[in-house]
Amino acid sequence: MDPAAPPWWTSAVVYQVYPRSFADSDGDGIGDLRGVIDHLDHLERLGVDVVWLSPVYRSPQHDNGYDISDYEDVDPTFGTLADVDALVEGLHARGMRLVMDLVVNHTSHEHPWFVASRSSRDDPKRDWYWWRPAREGMTPGAPGAEPTNWASFFSGPSWTYDEATGEYYLHLFATQQPDLNWENPEVRQAVYAMMRRWLDRGVDGFRMDVVNLISKAVGDDGSLPEGHVAAAAGAGGAALGDGSPHWTCGPRIHEFLAEMHREVFAGRSDRLLTVGEMPGVTVEDARLFTDPARAEVDMVFQFEHVGIDHGASKWDPVPFDLRALKATFGRWQTGLAETGWNSLYWDNHDQPRIVSRWGDDGEHRVAAAKMLATVLHLHRGTPYVYQGEEIGMTNAPFPAITDFRDVESLNHYREAVAAGQDPDDVLAALRPMSRDNARTPMQWDDGPGAGFTTGTPWIAVNPNHTDINVAAAWADPSSVAHHYRRLADLRHTEPAVALGDFTMLLPDDPHVYAFTRRLGPTEILVLGNFTAQEREPDVPQAHLWSGAEVVAGDAAPDGGLRLGPWEGRAYRRTV
Repeated sequence: MDPAAPPWWTSAVVYQVYPRSFADSDGDGIGDLRGVIDHLDHLERLGVDVVWLSPVYRSPQHDNGYDISDYEDVDPTFGTLADVDALVEGLHARGMRLVMDLVVNHTSHEHPWFVASRSSRDDPKRDWYWWRPAREGMTPGAPGAEPTNWASFFSGPSWTYDEATGEYYLHLFATQQPDLNWENPEVRQAVYAMMRRWLDRGVDGFRMDVVNLISKAVGDDGSLPEGHVAAAAGAGGAALGDGSPHWTCGPRIHEFLAEMHREVFAGRSDRLLTVGEMPGVTVEDARLFTDPARAEVDMVFQFEHVGIDHGASKWDPVPFDLRALKATFGRWQTGLAETGWNSLYWDNHDQPRIVSRWGDDGEHRVAAAKMLATVLHLHRGTPYVYQGEEIGMTNAPFPAITDFRDVESLNHYREAVAAGQDPDDVLAALRPMSRDNARTPMQWDDGPGAGFTTGTPWIAVNPNHTDINVAAAWADPSSVAHHYRRLADLRHTEPAVALGDFTMLLPDDPHVYAFTRRLGPTEILVLGNFTAQEREPDVPQAHLWSGAEVVAGDAAPDGGLRLGPWEGRAYRRTV
């Protein structure tokens, strides 16, 4: 990254809006585009530069809009194309940009492309998706007859048998989300044309969902390899395998993304932001994806750090270990130091609330939320704020399975209970990790609908909205929201935050996160206490920071480095 001419997004802050849960303008209980437009002043006040809008395209909503049936129209649930235009206009007038969420690994099964594809083996769009016959010698539709043993992200096989044409189609996610066949150049050109039309409409870029899965390891004969099986087959048929090595950063992924850049972004990339969401991506992969000389994407959105508390699965969590978090963050900071760029985030629509997950959502909620924000935002990379994070929203209680809405959670519950697990135990595992924790309505005020809706919300409002809400946050100068604004201001005005070198301190300390950023003569020290006890960080040459300017958090009473429970702080000095 050239410090003399850095891209604009190195000093930017991105805010993710999950429109279904952000603000409902018409009282039907579901958030919509007009609701977003009505709250642009809040986003401007936060100091964010980019709004990432989760999908608002036409969709049957089997995966809350990540199953798209029409890429070029807005689902009536959220509004109209005119509302998108008004949102673009409103953001641009406030100096902000709009990045659309885009899902091109798969479509909805109701998309006209797939409707045509499944209509006949001879249809011109048959090869736009992955169709394969049953295993040789097996009865189509029988357990274990799937073309490969790949497991779906959302439980069960990743192949569904279609009786109309007697073949299986591939879906790495829900059965209603068939994967597009990117090997077909007609598919790619159709996607690129659609993307260009959105950019022509004024959209400022895309966050591309699971985009590193678009290339599959297909053989010359059209065959797909088996996945590794970790356990023996059960009585119900062949065990499902892990197919991820065959579709994570597949053999043609760099070719496809470079082609996309040439076809869609070349010539107008100075104003745009392109983000590749990439599960399973390594630091080495990310360096290639985000090397400006290769012209693929501006930054990656990766998941390594949010998997450190997963055991055999996300439903089998292990205790949080701060040293593991430091190890993964440190590896990414070092790996992309010279070339490449990373997204920084705790929360998004797929993750539980960070203050409940790795912080303290009780007595020290405000301090923990501020500390987590300070530690994250002062790393090298572009920070992302997920709606509600800026007021310290927490996980929801979810008393019963009927309170959940997420397809991943419901599928897991059904399968786990069917396999003999105690329903109460399954619920206990769902509550802290379900994606629904991120999807409860935005808490605008302390009214009955939290200011989100005048109707019945599609998913219940967290009862703690009476205390935790935007109105209360802006009224309190010491709130989490005001802290987020100060962090955005610091990134905008201090080049060392955006571009400075990173040095991890105290990598083996299980309680305190500490690092420095340095650019030229400016050095910043960042400290975060991940415990409910006071801590005195044993940082090297601590005396050099005595009397240094505090640029995030509150100064210690004695002027030293001592941290209170869950406290975060950042200092700046000239060296």
